[in-house]
Amino acid sequence: MIYLQQGYRALLTTTALVFVLVGHSAKAQELRPGVHRTPEERFADIDDYPFQPNYMEMDGLRMHYVDEGSGEAGTFLLLHGEPVWSYMYRGVIPGLAAAGYRVIAPDNIGFGKSDKVIDHDWYTLDRHVETLKTLIRRLNLRDITVVVNDWGGPNGLVTAVEMPDRFERLVILNTWLHHEGYEYTQALRDWNARSPAADFLRIGEGLRFNPAIGAPFDSLDATAGAYRWPWMLPFAQPEEGSAVRQDAAYAALASWTKPAHVIFGDQDRIFTIEWGRQFAEHIPGATFDVIEGEGHRPLLNQAVNAEYRADELVELILDYID
Repeated sequence: MIYLQQGYRALLTTTALVFVLVGHSAKAQELRPGVHRTPEERFADIDDYPFQPNYMEMDGLRMHYVDEGSGEAGTFLLLHGEPVWSYMYRGVIPGLAAAGYRVIAPDNIGFGKSDKVIDHDWYTLDRHVETLKTLIRRLNLRDITVVVNDWGGPNGLVTAVEMPDRFERLVILNTWLHHEGYEYTQALRDWNARSPAADFLRIGEGLRFNPAIGAPFDSLDATAGAYRWPWMLPFAQPEEGSAVRQDAAYAALASWTKPAHVIFGDQDRIFTIEWGRQFAEHIPGATFDVIEGEGHRPLLNQAVNAEYRADELVELILDYID
């Protein structure tokens, strides 16, 4: 905790810059001791995210999710990673909904429009899986095609193998599951080592590209979840990162009998193309696509100098389903 506080103090200048870049003056809301809610005004100027908000209460916390489409063809569950939110799927949601699917895109607790627990110790992978399972049960989601990226991978894939009757298909974008023998890249190890500062710096970087990425993070209290994910990488924090549970999920995927599609950008320094190929080979019958020139979020890059090609991702996924 002392190290964390020191890291935050070192970020005060960066923090001020981030808040100026966001350009909103809405005051932070502390609902009660320990729980923060980002003011809705922070999202008011995001023109390319036109979806009606939906909320679900879980143990006194409000979880936000997008819910679009009829569901006649099945259900898509789109899971974000770090430090983004359901906004990353803004270009995917309309196309999948138009194809007859019900499209659910939640914001994890600590991200997006969902409530932010201020206590860092609240955040573990088990907690994220628990809230995801609650969402699935309460909405009675079935015939799910889950799309995962970054930390959405452990979150969604652990959930899928533990609730297999509700899941129909896996779409895996540049992510991983911890298991014995997994070789973490230097980029991931550096990310973990810099974790007290890394995510706020990345949020600032994201704001230069697209202010919507940083909209949820209106104060230091709002960044606890974003800080926690790089810190809890299982090689460093096996309990909080659910190393044993991830290992079991990876083993279970060796017996997965339903469709699976692994789609990796070849420019990712965090999860390499070699690992993506190995991941696909581990899952029986999985397809494997390499998206040349794409990085950590293939076809969903949000930087000014990277094309947002969500329509291509929709087309690729629907072609596989057809």
